[in-house]
Amino acid sequence: MVPKSVIRQLRRVVGRQNVLDAPGDVLTYEYDASTLFKAKPDVVVLPRSTEDVACIVKLCKQYGIPFLARGAGTGLSGGALATAGGVILELSRMNHILKINTQNRTALVEVGLVNLELSLQLAPFGFHFAPDPASQISCTIGGNVAENAGGPHCLKYGTTVNHILGLKVVLPDGEIVNLGGECLDAPGYDLVGVFVGSEGTLGIATEALVKIQRLPEAVETLLAVFDSMEVAGQAASGIIAAGIIPTAMEMIDRRTIEIIESSPTLRAGYPSIAAAVLVVELDGLREEVELSTRKVLAVFRDCGALETKRAQNEVERAQLWKGRKGAYGAMGRLAPSLYLFDVVVPRTKLPEVLRRITEIEQQMGLRIANFFHAGDGNLHPIIAFNRYNRQEVEQVLKAGEEILALAVAVGGTITGEHGVGMEKSDFMHLIFNDHDLDAMRKVKRVFDPRGLCNPGKIFPSKKSSEREGTKART
Repeated sequence: MVPKSVIRQLRRVVGRQNVLDAPGDVLTYEYDASTLFKAKPDVVVLPRSTEDVACIVKLCKQYGIPFLARGAGTGLSGGALATAGGVILELSRMNHILKINTQNRTALVEVGLVNLELSLQLAPFGFHFAPDPASQISCTIGGNVAENAGGPHCLKYGTTVNHILGLKVVLPDGEIVNLGGECLDAPGYDLVGVFVGSEGTLGIATEALVKIQRLPEAVETLLAVFDSMEVAGQAASGIIAAGIIPTAMEMIDRRTIEIIESSPTLRAGYPSIAAAVLVVELDGLREEVELSTRKVLAVFRDCGALETKRAQNEVERAQLWKGRKGAYGAMGRLAPSLYLFDVVVPRTKLPEVLRRITEIEQQMGLRIANFFHAGDGNLHPIIAFNRYNRQEVEQVLKAGEEILALAVAVGGTITGEHGVGMEKSDFMHLIFNDHDLDAMRKVKRVFDPRGLCNPGKIFPSKKSSEREGTKART
């Protein structure tokens, strides 16, 4: 528990109305977009500046109180949950664009800024921010930094780490430091690279200097319909083998298509005959895009696509993307609870992995839908279930474990962009040995020697009472 005396000090820092400690007020912050885990903080504080964050962190250090940052709460691995109680610093009020520099192609933003809002504000200047997670309409830049988020367009443009030049960070002792900067090749250790993807365990980023991209001269969005996921996977591999790197390449399976098309507000026009659809987007110079489009359409024909479609304008392009972007939300029609996780496998292993996932679904009597970034093999299986049914929850957890092990067995890994968080910490041993994990813990201790900054994340701990207690409550 956070002592009342500390709560009074927190209120002096940010104002009484910006400190929440009533049980009903903090209840909102006990979960994220995942339905598997819950953990309630003792106090939620809403700072408005880096200096506010530093003062809050110093108080937590002084009194030995665990703390962590939180943005929009759209995470899917429990990374923004207070597993040890303590203080959540909710950064959504730090949401300003501080500077746009089109000459240097950079923008300086506060980390509570919503991802999509940055691109909307850049559009009049002819620029955009390339990383685009499916939750970009609500997720924040800070969350993208914490999880090294990707999204459909990371195939060509890379994940968040490829677009962060510098960070302002409050370290776990309250010191404010600047990592990186406008220089593209800063000397010394790449501390920005260390921090991005560290899941909020090394400190709290408050500002980010990001790269911005010119809007492309031409964009083509294509849809191909296939009679099996295996053939669609072969088409995805065939496009890459032809030397084409699409901006995005997304695959959606039959169950997901049925849910999308049965939703009155989401219907995207995916054909009912499809066992799988492949959405491919190309951008760049007009001549380059036209040539690549012809090559992609040829791959579709060679792989026996049942039907192809080429968006004729921005409205049709948005319609084709509507289903993929809204797929997770639409899955709520299947069951009251969803378990969405991400694994990465080599592209050539996609057909094999998808067959095995279908077998796991049938063996355990579950309903699993799949959509994924086909270009980089980042799968997003979704298991629909009722979290109030204890037996069903156990089957879901078992299926998740099997899919994680399957991904590793074929040469993949346990997460592509959602992070390890609470969800996968007990499976880190599948890809790292004790020496690897000890090296990571040493990095954590350099930044956070007292272990107060977002504890209970990433590192496996079989005796973790927080995790076991959380599972028992689901």
